[in-house]
Amino acid sequence: MATIPSLLKEMAREAETTRKMLSRIPTDKLDWRPHPKSMDMRNLAIHIAELPSWTKMAIETDELDFAAMQYAPPAVSNAGDLVAIHEKALQEGISSLEQADESTFGQPWTLRTGDQVHAVSPKEEVIRMSYNQIVHHRAQLGVYLRLLEVPIPGSYGPSADEPAMSNIM
Repeated sequence: MATIPSLLKEMAREAETTRKMLSRIPTDKLDWRPHPKSMDMRNLAIHIAELPSWTKMAIETDELDFAAMQYAPPAVSNAGDLVAIHEKALQEGISSLEQADESTFGQPWTLRTGDQVHAVSPKEEVIRMSYNQIVHHRAQLGVYLRLLEVPIPGSYGPSADEPAMSNIM
């Protein structure tokens, strides 16, 4: 299978689970964090919701410089806002992938803060890393939700909170 169709398929599959997770976030817990060093739920969820747009960034740019970027997180007051942010980022990623030239996927992409280079990787690896980041941070969000007694949706099969699994346990 060619790379782009494979990436599109994986992006769509992960988006289903991400939607389910984001939609479970309680409005009154957006500022909650499990530990002082942890991100609050709002910022964690915004990061998860926006990550599909990293596909576009990896394809259409050659670097991200945290020192030069001007980023302000979008306003979020409920789970619906988070899902909407995710859908916009997802459409950006899908559109960019559909129009991409696979021959550019081996070109280097740099992550830096000013002169400090954090990583230089081929663009295809950056796209895959962004998918991994979605899964990683979604797992963090699952821990947040579990600590708040919010039922966790299944990711790659049913969760212990879903009726099919509660009969087995």
